[in-house]
Amino acid sequence: MGVTILGVGLGWASASFRSGPDEFGMPLAAPGQVRPYLLAWTATGLTAAAALRAVAARVPLHGPDALVVILTFMGTRLSLGFRPEPPVLAASAAAALTAAFIWCALALRRGFRGYRGRRATSGGREAG
Repeated sequence: MGVTILGVGLGWASASFRSGPDEFGMPLAAPGQVRPYLLAWTATGLTAAAALRAVAARVPLHGPDALVVILTFMGTRLSLGFRPEPPVLAASAAAALTAAFIWCALALRRGFRGYRGRRATSGGREAG
């Protein structure tokens, strides 16, 4: 939960302040309600974090926390800068979750392949 809050908070802070001129970079947070966008990306980040944690409990997984922070930061920052309509927001959240699930699938594939390789080299019994 902490990594999701960190990613959403960084995205919100990044959308609220800029140190350079307005011509460069993404637009600042547009005026209006930010709560729906923050809630949407918090839910997306929590879902991605839960999936990554479940996979990390089964196989070694590199960087699940960094992936959640990056996905929620980027999604929050883009959403607050451009204020997309709900279908576009849902599509971007689905893209972030797809990236997390692909990361999970690759880790599971790599982890189970390594497990089968250990069993085959040990003559069918578990390698100790």
